[in-house]
Amino acid sequence: MILKGLKPRATLLSLAVAAAVFGLFVPGAQAQEKALVIARDMDVNALDPARAWCDTCQIYNAAVYEQLVTLDKDNKLQPLLATSWSSNPEQTEFTFKLDPAAKFSDGSAVEAKDVKWSFERLKNMKGNAAFLADPITAVETPDAQTVIVKLSASNSEFLNQAAAGFLGVINSDVATANGALADETTAEKDTSETWFLSNSAGSGPFVLAAYEPNAELRLKRNEGYWRTKPTIPEVIFRQVKDAVSQAQMLQSGEVDIAMQIDPETAKSLEGTPAVVEKVPSYNFVYIALSPGAKATPIDMSPEVREAISIAIDRTSLIDFTLGGAGRPLAAPIPLGFPGGDGHAIPEYIPEKAKEMLAAAGHPDGFTLQSIYPDMNVYGVDFNLMMQKIQQDLSKVGVTLELQPVPFANWREAANGDHIPLTAVFFAPDFFGSSQYIDVFGMQEGSVWAKRAGGATVPGIINPRPGELKAKALAAATAEEANALWTEAAQEMINNKIIIPMVSPDLILAYGPNIKGVRYSACCNLPLAEITN
Repeated sequence: MILKGLKPRATLLSLAVAAAVFGLFVPGAQAQEKALVIARDMDVNALDPARAWCDTCQIYNAAVYEQLVTLDKDNKLQPLLATSWSSNPEQTEFTFKLDPAAKFSDGSAVEAKDVKWSFERLKNMKGNAAFLADPITAVETPDAQTVIVKLSASNSEFLNQAAAGFLGVINSDVATANGALADETTAEKDTSETWFLSNSAGSGPFVLAAYEPNAELRLKRNEGYWRTKPTIPEVIFRQVKDAVSQAQMLQSGEVDIAMQIDPETAKSLEGTPAVVEKVPSYNFVYIALSPGAKATPIDMSPEVREAISIAIDRTSLIDFTLGGAGRPLAAPIPLGFPGGDGHAIPEYIPEKAKEMLAAAGHPDGFTLQSIYPDMNVYGVDFNLMMQKIQQDLSKVGVTLELQPVPFANWREAANGDHIPLTAVFFAPDFFGSSQYIDVFGMQEGSVWAKRAGGATVPGIINPRPGELKAKALAAATAEEANALWTEAAQEMINNKIIIPMVSPDLILAYGPNIKGVRYSACCNLPLAEITN
């Protein structure tokens, strides 16, 4: 077919328009690039890698800044800013060789001094993510492409930690010129927070275009990116709080990805062009017991805690809250993480639970206060879950007084007088198991040793998980470390303070033309891999 009236001097744009109108293939005509639009309930607290602490921040940090190394889909280390790395036998000193081609979005080279400055700044900022840098005692830079990181103790997980978005490398010259500091005065005197909300200083595949709190986050392609540039020119995150609205926007084509679809809402996408994938996640929801809480009315002995555990029907709970879209787990370490697999899921044995409670001196049962966050997390409605747990425990004589509260109030109660029985959630900050010992182990000083009331009930303190963690971090091989993590996990199971309920499946929902969407342990959603 001849397009009449199309002059020989027609521009490439004219050809492209004609091709679109008539459905023809015209050599040289290229489809217009489209922005990727993502619906997400954003939890952004900052856009400065040293201050950021949220799930959306993980995506942003990995897209705009880069780390020394990264993880592939199988959680194997891959080069990023560093082309190679090595450690001493004690795993207290790690040497990285930077890629000489690496450059920031302003065209300047990524150098060892930027890595040193970024790591020291994260540590001295003293924010939530500072624990990743706290063990660093020194960062040496013998030349522009060599970084030597020295640690206070052996750490076989350090390379995985180095892949975390919070250890992204910042252009130190640009950031310093805009009020950023990295020395001991950083926490008090750094004035760059506002600047980072409108600007970025990274080497990643995208740069910050604009941010409007509670409305929209825009990234644009780094046109000077030193590796293969993303095919997507722009990424737009739109603030959409609830799953139903996200699904409707996906169906209408208003967005390309809906990031927080729960199993029930996912059913509304059946029969539509949208792609819906259920994949295992590393997140989990758990209940926690506090023998030392001020309001705990009984001696919450190990036998009582065991009885509470086996009085909960995990299978029906997962069906009730998630339509079966989740996995039970026994240990407070995710399935797929070192030490997390292979543990027996507690059986549902209410008759035995009643016998154990009677033997512990509670034949008529007792009442427990249960303050918990009034939230829907990973598709789990905490109100529904706690009502189901309340129902299960009532069958063995344990009455729960449910008190849903905002998360800030929950945190205050958990850290204050503590809560006899509560529920909460956890998502990994990096691919490694030491973080779970730090939070859930009952060694002195851990998060839940404090929240469970170890100061008033010292019998719940168990130093063993901390000891096993130190050995695992000094292990010479992955196999040796894994055995130690497994043993530490079993210790935490035996403590019966943290009682995992479910690891919800993650639902990836996106348009039919979108490719490359995946869940990542280090980066949540790797934007540069996505095409449309």
